[in-house]
Order: sequence, then structure tokens, then C-alpha cells
Amino acid sequence: MAQVGNSAASRDIAYHVHGYTNLKKHEDVGPFVISRAAGVRVYDDAGKGYIEGLAGLWCAGLGYGEERLIDAATTAMRNLAYCHSFGHMVPEVVIDLCEKLIGIAPEGISKVLFANSGSEATDLAVKLIWYYHNAIGKPEKKKIISRIKAYHGVTVAAASMTGLPHLHNDFDLPIDRIKHTDCPHYYRFGLEGETEEDFATRCAASLEKMILDEGPETVAAFIAEPIMGAGGVIVPPATYFEKIQAVLKKYDVLLIADEVINGFGRTGNMWGSQTFGLKPDMMSCAKQLSSAYLPISALMISDKVYQAMVSESEKLGQFGHGSTYGGHPVSAAVALETLKIYEERDIVGHVRRISPTMQDGLRRFADHELVGEVRGKGLVGAVELVANKATKESFDPKAMVGAYAVGRAREHGVILRPIMDSIAFCPPMVINEEEIEEIMTAFGKALDDTAIWAKSEGLMP
Repeated sequence: MAQVGNSAASRDIAYHVHGYTNLKKHEDVGPFVISRAAGVRVYDDAGKGYIEGLAGLWCAGLGYGEERLIDAATTAMRNLAYCHSFGHMVPEVVIDLCEKLIGIAPEGISKVLFANSGSEATDLAVKLIWYYHNAIGKPEKKKIISRIKAYHGVTVAAASMTGLPHLHNDFDLPIDRIKHTDCPHYYRFGLEGETEEDFATRCAASLEKMILDEGPETVAAFIAEPIMGAGGVIVPPATYFEKIQAVLKKYDVLLIADEVINGFGRTGNMWGSQTFGLKPDMMSCAKQLSSAYLPISALMISDKVYQAMVSESEKLGQFGHGSTYGGHPVSAAVALETLKIYEERDIVGHVRRISPTMQDGLRRFADHELVGEVRGKGLVGAVELVANKATKESFDPKAMVGAYAVGRAREHGVILRPIMDSIAFCPPMVINEEEIEEIMTAFGKALDDTAIWAKSEGLMP
């Protein structure tokens, strides 16, 4: 083995594989090392502070250093460091968390299954969709329809439902029985003269055609994020989910709401499903469930699905699913305390009060020469950069304009995330007006820096 230096950067390059990273480039440029965090800021190994404008990965809803969560974890670990939920056993705190989740869940949701990540929760949804249809005597009804640009995770089934090519390329994905229908991005895919409502009608008609072409007797479920997150913070067009759900009901297709990013107040309601009028049969959540302090996710299901599982497990002798750390008592304790904080501090109300500051702030950039579209809801948003405002022409992906802009924002003290050339914003939900203004000021400087650079590189007029 080659000699490795003592610096954190050299040791990272030597031993660590990073997700969503050009691995060859990483060997040359090395890591951005974070050493500590407090409030809405993280600090690098040189001591420089940055507002975490994406709440980590859409997840640190209560920010950093929340003592109640630290105490909850410490107390829980001392009390019961581990216990599983196999074969009738259960940590008491898991019962408390289930009760709390069902108490805030949309109407019709009645039971909870736990896992460790959003990917695992949506992957589990696939298993249960297949299990459910076997249980009700419809073994051919197994296909699942997702959407282009959707993001549902990275495990085999979850990544298959994800509608982004870089999660499929050379992984031999998607697997069989996973289909993708239209992306509901009106700015990009709406036709000239077409209203949002007309575009929604066309999306619903396209979904219906796919179901009919595949055979309604073979289509089991449709999965959707209320707002599409890692696909670019795509807000559905007016009347979209109303029309989509009418198609699903017509052909007896289950609806799975992926609330991994949307859930727990992010859109101005407890659930994105409430913001956009979804009535799901299953609902996955993670990320802000514990404010990201410990890994935990959940799949919540309707009583209709649960009763079929009961009959099938009776027939087979057991329900053949479980994971070692699903419903870990320490993670469950932190999640339960997180939900209590959301309620006691009225985090949903805070998001509603403060989100106009962020949404209006982002829309101040709508006239900037680099900006094609500004979109968002609650405390999540995106600014899409374009080479030509009039034609909506995108930059060549190889130019990595979005990544350059995010790099400049970081120099100005804010961490954001490029999704191709859409810049995503998703700060901790505890952020205040002054901190939002800091983000806007830094991003404005980054936009101007990027325009100067793009012109110097011949990327725009």
C-alpha cells in the first residue's frame, strides 16, 4: 500500500468512497471536511462557518446541536441500547413512536413498519405491494409506475423506481416490472399555449394510456413524491394530483406517497400529501423523522393493506420480513422526541410564517440573466439556470454550471446543492429571517460570479 499522509484529506482519499462523486476527480481535489456544527451552520476543518442551505441532505430539520435530541439518545442508550421487534418482542419506545406517527398520519393510515433509510422504506413498499396482491388473489398485478426525474432511493428496487439515468447506468437497472411515466415539470415539458391545468390533464392521460397499454390487471401501484426533490424540486402543476388519483382509482392502482423529503412540515403542512391533496395507501418517511440525528425510516400503510398481510401471514405461518435495526430503540427515542419538538414549537406554523421570506427571496432572482425558473413551496425551492432565458436553452451538462454556482455560494458562506443546473434550497426548518437573507445575499453574489465566468467561457451571450 502506498504511504498515506496524516491529513484528513489524504486519509479520506486513501480509504473512503464517496457517493454521487466523480471518484477520479476526488483523488485530485480531495474532500470538503466538516468538523462541527451548531444551529443552522456547519464548520469546516479550518473553522470557517457556512449556513447549511440544504439541511444536510434535506434532513436536519431542527438544525444542529439540539440538546433535547442529544439527551434523548443518551438516555435511551443507557436504558435499552438494543432490542429487536421479531417474534412478538418490542421496545416500549417503538410502541410510543408508532402511536405518535399514526396520530399525525393522513386518514386511512393505520400501521407502521420501520427501517433505517428512505431507500429501505420505499424498497419495502415494493415488497408489500407484491405481497398484498398475492394475498388478494391478483398475482399478475405487480407493475409499479414511477415518474421520470423521480427520486425514491438507491437500493435495487428503490433505485429502479428513481427516474434518473445516473442511478441506472451500468447498475443494470431498472429491474423488471418498474415503469416510468411523464415528469410533471410544466416549465420544461408544458407545450406552447398549454395551461398548467391542460398540462396536468395531458400527464394524467399519458398515465392512463400506459396503464391500458401494460394491461390494468398487471399494474399494481403508482409512487410519487408530492414535490419531487432530488429530481430538481419540481412542484406539481395545478390539478395534477387530482387528475392522477382519478386515473388510479379507475384502474384499482395503489398510491404510494414518498414523503422522505416532504414530510414533517417541509411544505407548510405535516405532510406533502396534505399540501397537494394526496390520499395514499402507503406512505414512506425518513430524514426529518429524527431531524437526521440518527438513522430511522418508516413505511406507513392503510388498514386495507394490513388486513391482507394478516391473512397472508396466517396462511404462510409468519410475515417474512424484518431487519436487525428496524425500529432501533435509540433511533425511535430520538424520533419520538423530534415529533414532540415539532408539535411543541409549532414547526409547521413556523414554516408557514417564514416560508414567504424564502420563496419571495428566491423569486427576486427571476429576472437574473442566468435564471430560467424559480420554483418551490414552504421551505424547499430551486432556481434553474439556463444559457438562454428566451428559449429556455440549458447549458451543456459537461460545463457543470450548476456545480460552479454552488461552489461560488460556498465561498460566500452557504452550502447548496446542484441538481444538474437547478440549485436546490432546503434549509433547516428552524431558520430565521436574517439567516434566510444571508442565504439570498450569498446566492446573489454566486449568481453574478457565475454569469461572469459563463460568459468568459463562451457558455452564454
